Amino acid sequence: MNTEIQDKTGAGKPSNFIKNIIDEDIKNGKNDGRVHTRFPPEPNGYLHIGHAKSICLNFGLAADYNGLANLRFDDTNPVKEEDEYVKSIIEDVKWLGFDWQDRLYFASDYFDKMYEYAVELINKGLAYVEDLNAEEIREYRGSLKNPGKESPSRGRSIAENLDLFKRMRDGEFPDGAKVLRAKIDMASPNMNMRDPVMYRILHASHHRTSDKWPIYPMYDWAHGLEDSIEGITHSICTLEFEDHRPLYNWFLANLDGAHHPQQIEFARLNLSYTVMSKRKLLQLVIERFVSGWDDPRMPTLAGMRRRGIPPAAIRDFCDRIGVAKADSMVDRAMLDSCVREDLNKNARRVMVVLDPVKVIITNYPEGKVENLTAENNPEDENAGSRMVPFSREIFIEREDFLEEAPKKFFRMVPGREVRLKHAYYVKCTDFVKDKNGEITEIHCEYDPATKGGWSDDGRKVKGTLHWVSAQHAVDVEVRLYDHLFTKENPDDARDTADFKEYLNPESLITLPNCKAEPGLRESTPGDSFQFLRKGYFCSDLKDFTAEKPVFNRIVAMRDTWKKLDQK
Repeated sequence: MNTEIQDKTGAGKPSNFIKNIIDEDIKNGKNDGRVHTRFPPEPNGYLHIGHAKSICLNFGLAADYNGLANLRFDDTNPVKEEDEYVKSIIEDVKWLGFDWQDRLYFASDYFDKMYEYAVELINKGLAYVEDLNAEEIREYRGSLKNPGKESPSRGRSIAENLDLFKRMRDGEFPDGAKVLRAKIDMASPNMNMRDPVMYRILHASHHRTSDKWPIYPMYDWAHGLEDSIEGITHSICTLEFEDHRPLYNWFLANLDGAHHPQQIEFARLNLSYTVMSKRKLLQLVIERFVSGWDDPRMPTLAGMRRRGIPPAAIRDFCDRIGVAKADSMVDRAMLDSCVREDLNKNARRVMVVLDPVKVIITNYPEGKVENLTAENNPEDENAGSRMVPFSREIFIEREDFLEEAPKKFFRMVPGREVRLKHAYYVKCTDFVKDKNGEITEIHCEYDPATKGGWSDDGRKVKGTLHWVSAQHAVDVEVRLYDHLFTKENPDDARDTADFKEYLNPESLITLPNCKAEPGLRESTPGDSFQFLRKGYFCSDLKDFTAEKPVFNRIVAMRDTWKKLDQK
């Protein structure tokens, strides 16, 4: 799906409080009826599913109102930012299906203009160079209960501040020696308004501007300027920026002729059984609890792409959860449901045996091979069919046979007929055990009159098993992925335990000796399938080769986690 910004009415889509604000703005002629949004990630990590909500919201709003949406990197901290993250973010937004056209911007594009704006505030007596160190600044700022104190530097003359700021810009001072602060109100009940820092000295090489700048703008200073310069109309942020909105407005209100967007805050996405903190995700990567940012257990978009989650399912999920003003926890089961719904319509059905045991059909002619017709997807009439080989020896799932079975077990037991999908009815006549009592071989007889898996004589067969011809089977590795954490909210701030204590030891189970129908060797990395009766899987983007096919479980056929969690 290409969701490039285009003329859309948004008809049939549910409204929300942000759309109500935009509707009112358009009604009142604000911004000449324009809607221009942006997605402004900081390139200091990989995007995760929470960012997907913001991406879908910002690009979706622009599309609904025939507007524009920018992709902008807020690259104001060279110490934590890397070009690797820039490339990954661009790939993720494209993968989700969005197109910013020619509107790819960086905060660093505006560093010169930001410096000019800072000089303007100094000339107006609204900014000053501070000599206090970071600890002293915190002390002077006061607390939520007590007002702050004015710094001795606050009374400097405009001329002195201009001179010192230029010398900061020229690299004369070491890191931490001075900062530029806005002069607002040290007694404000909003801590963000107590003379916030606008620039800090940082002799660090920037991934785009190299060593041009020894000073870098703080986010609160840069954020509104970026929006203003780009002509953004509605600056959509998450709730943690609500207390920063007065500062956003103050900066823009005090700059001559600056365009003034409206900042609107919404609740961020919290997903059960995972963490969303970039710091904690980075910790998992660095300490090797996962294989990397694209580990399929990670909530990163790179991880979800490698796991095989379709971008359309993520867009659907973001639409379903909606936009709210209060934080809440969304059950991972809702995302899984969106994934199943998409893959059920689009994934090709194949047969793969995860825990194989051999079955010998004793009355089937030795050396005979039949190619049987199998439908690719019963939900898609255009998906067609394929041929799968059938022979005297096949593999079935070990769990599909019991020597003695309970009443409601309808799979293979001695003396009972079962259906082999797309093939024949078979009946177990004998089985072989090893010295440890494990079944090593099952003997069956088949009914040649039931080709295709059906009979015209009215016989009722309740059990249907998937299988793979032993002669033609492809050895594949299957990786069963599950929740990364055992606790619903491992990121709970009230919990004093280390979040890593809740890591799920069974979040990855590797099955190295699975048997697949031969066509799967021809897969390409990223192809998705339904392994009949087992779930949805995809060929791994990194490790899959024709010589060693590797498949990742995307999602099980149904949600069994709730049952396990309640035991």
